[in-house]
Amino acid sequence: MPGLFKRALRCSLAASAMLAIQSATAAWPERPVTLIVPWGAGGGTDATARIIASLLERELKQPINVVNRTGGNGVVGHSAIATAPPDGYTIGLATVEIAMMHWQGLTDLKYSSYTPIALVNLDPAGFQVRADSPYKNMNDVLAAIKANPGKFKASGTGQGGIWHLAIAGMLKDLKLDPASVPWVPSNGAAPGLQDLVAGGVEFAPCSLPEARSLIDAGKVRSLAIMATQPAALYPNVPTLKAATGSDWQLGAWRGIVAPKNLPKDVQGPLGAALKKVYDGKEYKDFMAQRGFGVIWAAGADFEKFMAKSDADLGATMKSVGLAK
Repeated sequence: MPGLFKRALRCSLAASAMLAIQSATAAWPERPVTLIVPWGAGGGTDATARIIASLLERELKQPINVVNRTGGNGVVGHSAIATAPPDGYTIGLATVEIAMMHWQGLTDLKYSSYTPIALVNLDPAGFQVRADSPYKNMNDVLAAIKANPGKFKASGTGQGGIWHLAIAGMLKDLKLDPASVPWVPSNGAAPGLQDLVAGGVEFAPCSLPEARSLIDAGKVRSLAIMATQPAALYPNVPTLKAATGSDWQLGAWRGIVAPKNLPKDVQGPLGAALKKVYDGKEYKDFMAQRGFGVIWAAGADFEKFMAKSDADLGATMKSVGLAK
């Protein structure tokens, strides 16, 4: 009897422990969740994070606190996400820069430093010229570059930034020297586009949402988009493939990630809640009103997407001498 009693007690204790674990897991989240944004308030990444946070609160029944952790060209915020405890109470909105920073020697962090949850946004690069430009299509642009390498300049972000890599990769894919269009660094697409309008540069590769106000004002024209299909915002702008035959694609993307080794039983409910947010009318309407592209890839599919982005950007950065 004593042996039977001990075995029964052990089984009872084991069952109780299992139930406690299951109860704790089922209860996630039991307190507020922090959503780290690696960029400043007021930008597209911040706006995307805040609409997701507000809708995610309804699904998870807990406050989602958006915290902007800026600095180091995105390194500070991405590092804060990666080094947080993997318990589901700190997540982040990672951006395309995580596929670029380590190539520049800014950090050891890369896509594999995180638990991928879901890709939620992609804004492909457009290729913009002034409205009064003599270039009516991309073939006109390419002919001019071939005839006058080094004469025309482009701007839209800092040296080695996403839009710099967009034009460099395009030129490389079209068998042109990426250095044949010198890059003028700027503090973002807005000042780069203003420089375009003012005549300081001839080209401004950036996303269509960023160029939207100047396109609508009739000051800028977009000649192509570096994506698989035209954008809903401007369906008459052809893809780069249709315009030139080039398969080159590049865009700024954003996705929800968590620290590495996030437990599967937290990944599941978090991913499911995000899918409901993504599929909801409020999220789709919010993004459409701003011209932001929506795209969904979860878990392993998101990881594959990030891996390809990392490889493509690394190859491009090496081709223009920007990789360490």
